[in-house]
Amino acid sequence: MDAFHGILKFLLNQKTVIGYSFMALLTLGSERLFSLVAFRCPCSTENVLYGLVFLFAPAWVLLILGFFLNSRAWRLFTGCCINHRKIFPRGHRGRFFHVLGQITLSSLVAPVMWLSVALLNGTFYECAMSGTKSSRLLGLICKGKPKECWEELHKVSCGKTSMTPTDNEELKLSLQAQSQILGWCLICSASFFSLLTICFARCRSKVSYLQLSFWKMYAEKEKEQLENTFLDYANRLSERNLKCFFENKRPDVFPMPTFAAWEAASELHSFHQRQQHYSTLHRVVEDGLELSPEENETTIVLRATAHDV
Repeated sequence: MDAFHGILKFLLNQKTVIGYSFMALLTLGSERLFSLVAFRCPCSTENVLYGLVFLFAPAWVLLILGFFLNSRAWRLFTGCCINHRKIFPRGHRGRFFHVLGQITLSSLVAPVMWLSVALLNGTFYECAMSGTKSSRLLGLICKGKPKECWEELHKVSCGKTSMTPTDNEELKLSLQAQSQILGWCLICSASFFSLLTICFARCRSKVSYLQLSFWKMYAEKEKEQLENTFLDYANRLSERNLKCFFENKRPDVFPMPTFAAWEAASELHSFHQRQQHYSTLHRVVEDGLELSPEENETTIVLRATAHDV
């Protein structure tokens, strides 16, 4: 049992690495499936458009999905058209762009993985580049090759050129090599940029390494317990309402946060050294609430936002 708990704890501590590894495997499998099942290079003047669509369209879809599945994006944009102070709060005008940059960087992981895998495979790039009409690119690709290369390059992917099989195979390998070089360049650039971003963020960190570890642990526990509390309160409220409806009686008082409290707790969190709050909810509970009984209900009054709402 102790060994099982040890393994479980290790997996939980490495869940980010495991998640990215699973994403990489899923991206690799999806790319292979696209290449084998859906992709058919037309070997015509449409090669460029067809190859680029298969190369970049899935990456764009993954980027959009990354924004959709990011809870911080919805926290950032929910209600921002009605209350502009949600995205541009007083004293934190640049906070919106900082958080938006973080969301964008995290959403770019899957598209970069797709582009890297697709370029390393070389199929989409080969099809796209074989349809080029640029004389400069044709000169680079067909250098040292028969003159038919200039006119029949778009047929190379299908092997239907009038060139010898050896020349045709050399052209395919050359295009695939270019694709793989671009793929490795993208992987190296993305890795180096990620390292620089993390180092820059850590260098400007307002907290120490141990406090940052505690902060991450607290955030995970708060999120977990918040979901459980939501479920508990939703069950209790729905049970009360259904019971009152079918028994045709007035409901008992059910304490709930006010609209202003929900708004304040939904704001993005900014850490301050003088007030060490580890989440927005922590800040609201510690500083922003006053409990005052009104009409036999617990009403939450926000000191900081009462005059703004």
